Amino acid sequence: MSTSRTTSWTTFGGDLHLDLTERRAAGTGLRAALEDALREAVQDGRLAPGTRLPSSRALGEDLGIARNTVVEAYGQLTAEGWLSSRQGSGTTVAQQTVPEPAPGRRPATRSAQQRPTARHDLMSGRPDLSLFPRTAWLAAARRALATAPHEALDYGSPLGRIELRQALTHYLARVRGVRTDPDHLLVCTGVTQGLALLCAALRERGARTLAVEEYGLPPQHATVRAAGLTTAPVPLDRDGALVDRLDARAGAALLTPAHQYPTGAALSADRRAEAVRWAREQDRYVIEDDYDGEFRYDRQPLGAMQALDPERVVYAGTTAKSLAPGLRIAWLALPDALVEPVARLKALADTMSPVLDQLTLAELITSGTYDRHVRRCRLHYRRRRDHLVAALAEHAPHVRVTGIAAGLHAVLQLPPGSTPEPELLARARQAGLSLNGLTWHRATPSATEAPPALVIGYGTPPEHAFPAAVRALCELLRGA
Repeated sequence: MSTSRTTSWTTFGGDLHLDLTERRAAGTGLRAALEDALREAVQDGRLAPGTRLPSSRALGEDLGIARNTVVEAYGQLTAEGWLSSRQGSGTTVAQQTVPEPAPGRRPATRSAQQRPTARHDLMSGRPDLSLFPRTAWLAAARRALATAPHEALDYGSPLGRIELRQALTHYLARVRGVRTDPDHLLVCTGVTQGLALLCAALRERGARTLAVEEYGLPPQHATVRAAGLTTAPVPLDRDGALVDRLDARAGAALLTPAHQYPTGAALSADRRAEAVRWAREQDRYVIEDDYDGEFRYDRQPLGAMQALDPERVVYAGTTAKSLAPGLRIAWLALPDALVEPVARLKALADTMSPVLDQLTLAELITSGTYDRHVRRCRLHYRRRRDHLVAALAEHAPHVRVTGIAAGLHAVLQLPPGSTPEPELLARARQAGLSLNGLTWHRATPSATEAPPALVIGYGTPPEHAFPAAVRALCELLRGA
C-alpha cells in the first residue's frame, strides 16, 4: 500500500462504497456515473448532511479512476449544492434538506426513537436521563477495566460476571432484603429478556398460562404471549392484586408487590403471604418485578417478597429506573430449580450479557457511588412529585392523584362526567403532551367504561422542561 493512500485513509477515517458498474454498462461516462452515484447516496440518506467525503486522491484510488475525475465530480456537485468544500476542511455533504424520494421509492424506515417527539414528554416508565452519572460511570469504567483480569473479556458464564453477582448479592440483601447468592443470580439484558427466559423455562415445565395483574405493562404481556403463554388477569384493589383469585391452572404469577404498576398500590402483608402459599401448594412460582424498588417517599421501604420463600419467588430487578434503560442491565434471583434451565436459555439467547458494563456497575456498587446516586435521585424525584401534586391542587382540584408514595409516576383520576379518556388523550396530543391513559395498561379490554384516568411520568422530562410540562398538563385538565 502506498504512503499517500495510507495517509488519506487515516485523514478520512472511513470508506465510501460507490458502485459505478451498472451506470458504466449503460454507457454513462465515468465522471457522470460518479456524480450520479454521489447524488443518489445523498438523496437516499446513505450520506447524511455534514458527512466528510474521502479526499479526491483516496476515492480515486479506491475506485480505480483518475484523481482529476473525482476533483471534477466534486466540483460539479458543489456547484449544484449537494456538496460543500472549504480550503483545508475537505469536502462534506452540504447541510440541506434532502429531496423527497421519487414516486414508487420508499424512504428509509425510522425507528420510534427517531420520530419527532411531543414538546412535553410525560410518558411513564422512564427516568430523567439527564441524571445519569456520566462522570462517575466513566471513572468506574476506567477503574474496572484497569483491574479486570484478561479472562473477563473472554466468553464466560451465562449467569454473568462474578464481580457483579457478588456485588448484587450484598446490595440486594442490604437494600431490599433479598435472600440469594452469586450462584442463584443471573444478569440479563433488561427485565424484558429476563421475563422471556422465565416464560420459556416455565413452558418447558408444562406451563401454558401466566397470571398477570389486571393493569400492567402491555409490552410485558406481549413478551409473555410471544413465549407461547396466555395471560390470565388478576383483579386489583387498593391493597394490590386479589391473589385469592389466582388460577390454579397458571404456571406462575407476575406481580409488582412493592409498587403496583401503574396503580401504585402496595401488596398487603396478608396477600404476600397468600401468594407465596399459593405457589407452594400448587408447585408454582411468583415472579416479583421490583422495577423501581429504590424509590420510596412517604412510607417505610417494603422489603422484597422474595425473602418469604426464595425457592418459590423469582426476584427481578433492574437499573432502568435508577440509571438508564439504555444500559440494558437487569438481574434475576432464581430458585434452585430454575437456575439451570434459565441459564441454558440465556446461553442460547445471546451467550451472556456485555461484560464491561457489568464490571462498571459492580465497581459503582462496591465503591458506594451507586448508593449516593440513588439517594440524590430519590430527593430529586420526590421534589418533582411534590411540585406536581401542588400544581394540580391549585389548578385542577377536581383531579384525584393516587399512587404517589413511591416510584416515578402518578395516576390522575378524573371525576365521572369528565371528558372521555380517548378525547382527553387527543387533546393532549394537540397540546404537545405525550402521555398515556390508564385504559392502555389493561391486560384485557373491559366491557364497562371507567372514569377517565391518566398515567403521568413525572420522572421523564429533563429538569429544565419539567415546569412547562406540568403547566401544560394543568391547562389540559382545567378544560376536562
